[in-house]
Amino acid sequence: MFKFLKGVVGGSGTGLKDLPYNIGDPYPSAWGSWNHFRGTSKDDGSPVSIFSLSGNDAQDGHLAAGRNGVKRLRTVRHPNILSFLHSTEVEIHDGSTSKVTIYIVTEPVMPLSDKIKELGLKSTQRDEYFALGLHQITKAVSFLNNDCKLVHGNVCLASVVVTPTLDWKLHAFDVLSEFDGSNESASGPMLPFEWLVGTQYKPMEMVKSDWVAIRKSPPWAIDSWGLGCLIYELFSGSKLGKTEELRNTVGIPKSLLPDYQRLLSSMPSRRLNTSKLLENGEYFQNKLVDTIHFMDILNLKDSVEKDTFFRKLPNVAEQLPREIVLKKILPLLASSLEFGSAVAPALTALLKMGSWLSAEDFKVKVVLPTIVKLFASNDRAIRVSLLQHVDQFGESMSGQIVDEQVYPHVATGFADTSAFLRELTLKSMLVLAPKLSQRTLSGSLLKYLSKLQVDEEPAIRTNTTILLGNIATYLNEGTRKRVLINAFTVRALRDTFPPARGAGIVALCATSTTYDDTEIATRILPNIVVLTIDQDSEVRSKAFQAVEQFLQILKQNYEKTNAGEAGATGGASAIPETAGLIGWAMSSLTLKGKPLDQASLASSSSAPSLASAASNATTTATEAPSVKASHHTRANSDFTDQPAPPSPTSTDGWGDIENDINEGHESDKDGWDLDPIDEPKPAPALSNIQAAQKRPVSQPSRPPATSSRPKVSTAKATAKLEDDDLWGSIAAPPPATTSRPLNLKKSVQSDDEDPWAAIAAPPPTTRAKPLSSGRGRGAKPAAPKLGAQRINRTSSGM
Repeated sequence: MFKFLKGVVGGSGTGLKDLPYNIGDPYPSAWGSWNHFRGTSKDDGSPVSIFSLSGNDAQDGHLAAGRNGVKRLRTVRHPNILSFLHSTEVEIHDGSTSKVTIYIVTEPVMPLSDKIKELGLKSTQRDEYFALGLHQITKAVSFLNNDCKLVHGNVCLASVVVTPTLDWKLHAFDVLSEFDGSNESASGPMLPFEWLVGTQYKPMEMVKSDWVAIRKSPPWAIDSWGLGCLIYELFSGSKLGKTEELRNTVGIPKSLLPDYQRLLSSMPSRRLNTSKLLENGEYFQNKLVDTIHFMDILNLKDSVEKDTFFRKLPNVAEQLPREIVLKKILPLLASSLEFGSAVAPALTALLKMGSWLSAEDFKVKVVLPTIVKLFASNDRAIRVSLLQHVDQFGESMSGQIVDEQVYPHVATGFADTSAFLRELTLKSMLVLAPKLSQRTLSGSLLKYLSKLQVDEEPAIRTNTTILLGNIATYLNEGTRKRVLINAFTVRALRDTFPPARGAGIVALCATSTTYDDTEIATRILPNIVVLTIDQDSEVRSKAFQAVEQFLQILKQNYEKTNAGEAGATGGASAIPETAGLIGWAMSSLTLKGKPLDQASLASSSSAPSLASAASNATTTATEAPSVKASHHTRANSDFTDQPAPPSPTSTDGWGDIENDINEGHESDKDGWDLDPIDEPKPAPALSNIQAAQKRPVSQPSRPPATSSRPKVSTAKATAKLEDDDLWGSIAAPPPATTSRPLNLKKSVQSDDEDPWAAIAAPPPTTRAKPLSSGRGRGAKPAAPKLGAQRINRTSSGM
């Protein structure tokens, strides 16, 4: 029937050797003669409850009833009946006497009376919680009476316990017996251990031991009376002392009073069936009961019902008892998300409820068991919701978990076809990147960022530069040297989108301590100075501030060198305007206007929203100026058509990182070829961006001077100039006045009137002979005519 083991008990029954559980402190109350202890498993330390019953004689009636309770508890299973885990019986010999102890191990529970005192609920919240608990116990009693044809025999406050999730469970099955009302020949007691029940809990027929009348009554007659006693004890706040106290109905809710009176009818046949009590919609329908009931049958609901329910849940949860929300609703919600029965809006409710926990509990109960697993979900709506709320739980995840379990799933969003999802993935890196290892940062993340800097969406290009400026401190020195200047100057400062150019300037300033004097003087300042004449006023303003800052750095380092101080060659402190890149970055990442619709995940629908939102990506919260012409050109079309000289930074490794995204792809091109990897035919919009980034930064055009002198070929001179000046593509325009060639005559026009004179070839020293001297003085030879020549004829017919 059950397992009998013999062992040794040391110190008040708390040292049982063969019991695979540790017995802890006792609870102050328990049902009947049982003792209720806290306990833990010796295997994994999980909490349990341990009930013990002792007797001096193996034939003791209490022990016999206890064995009946163990058997019944092991065989009867129901969600609202206490879950059985283990049992054993131990006999201890002490001289001529012996002591027998029965142990039952169950799920961790707490006596209901103690839990009510601990919660301390008042008024409406108390009534809602009592309604939830009574609903659960009534289902358990109805299951015994109507489905199993069993009689519990002692339903009262002491026979109810509460789980850590605040569910009510029925136990104390020592008196439980089969209902044999169909056996007319039976004359003995139907409940052999009814003597364990207190007189105040017995109905009149049970007090009189009228078993004939009991067998003729419905199976629920005795337990309906017990439910009435439980209701009285709940709302009176004290244990039932005598049967007459049941007439005091002052504390009973009005909606429950008629059913309460029918449960306690003096005629057993007229007592209310326990299953009919569940139909009392007026009492059992409240916010708490409805919420729990909906989540219990969540799999039976359609997507529209789920979406409506979870959108309202955060507001409903604020009106429910906080303890019940955290211990009952939150675990149900986490479980439904983990197993896929909940929809994306449930994540918002989960995080809101989780915010009411302590930081450690939030990590242990919400983030680790649920959030981390959700990143592997294929549901795009779930992925969007996770990325939108990453700032709420990102700090609770360790670096190892982010690097090994979270980032591999998040990184798939960098190449998603939806621009909205690419944007959210990029923003999430502001929280996740500090937790990534150097191997992941350099070997994976920077490759994706390299491609995003030439994305077709201007907002994504801008925010990529912002992100690089923020995570620069987490990169090792070699990676910073290889990546940052190229990313900020070659790409960001040459972007056609003004906020992207502004982001590049501010990112350079924020990372100024990374660069040495040589890099500042030869690679950074030449690129920034050009933007002091940018068409966008915001870009010009940032450019002037950056020039001032970097010149100040060079000046400070020069003064330290002269003073003989051992100063580092890195940058000095930044000027106040760029001291707070983080704040600037966050304001830039926050898109103005209405939030983008999560449901609109197609790139065609999300692209316009991103483009318009990114126009606000500036250092302040003010609206950015409107975007100018995408391609900045000079007035002279001949000069514009000249190819841009190669950048002196094109051999550094930022482009190599981009090329390594697809393994095995080799390219002989320099690292700053802006054509996307594996995309030989880019989209028209992307081609325009790439072409604009290859061209020199725009400069104000000067109207060409009119001249009657023919233009001189400048191909060789231009090639020579490009060889001598590697920064020709972004150099400032030539000065307005230049010295005249020594061999020019006074009658020749001045160079000020000819913009090409500075790069024109010198005039020849010898005068060319005229091709024909017989055509007149100084006359040019006539150009040969094409086609048939006219012949003069003397014929009169012509």
